[in-house]
Amino acid sequence: MSEHTNNTNQDSAISVRTVDIITAILFLAFGITVMIGSLKLGASWGADGPEAGYFPFYISLIILISSSVTLFQAVITNKNKETESFVDREPLKQVMAVLIPAIIFVLGVQLIGIYVASALYIAIFMVWLGKYAVWKAIAVSVGVTIALYLMFEFWFQVPLPHGSWFNPLEFVGVI
Repeated sequence: MSEHTNNTNQDSAISVRTVDIITAILFLAFGITVMIGSLKLGASWGADGPEAGYFPFYISLIILISSSVTLFQAVITNKNKETESFVDREPLKQVMAVLIPAIIFVLGVQLIGIYVASALYIAIFMVWLGKYAVWKAIAVSVGVTIALYLMFEFWFQVPLPHGSWFNPLEFVGVI
């Protein structure tokens, strides 16, 4: 990451103030959700002690107060943080280059199973980010996937997700 966080150049992707506001709003929503859930469970002191929602209610109250103070500071008092950079564009692109494919991988595990999704994920990353030859990427991704399949399905006998939408391994008769 960059050593300087107070740059005011045009390379900034988002300011510290904006991130503070977004984070405070997300925590407010989380706190309200937990508070409503704890009220449904019962958040008072019963005849035999605290009800199920007693402690979550007060934890959510602390979260609401803390995020309200953060939101107030970000909106009203810390307007100078608008020029302070939270992250520059280039490091953000690098993070997104890994985060977005990882999210797609997780969705792929649900749809086509962990083995096929892992083979695709490893091969694509090796070719795209690692700049390996395609044949090496295919060999490594298939080898790792076969090793994982043997390890979990046969030796440990722990079934991993095979895909809910389409299971290519069942289609070829492996599972």
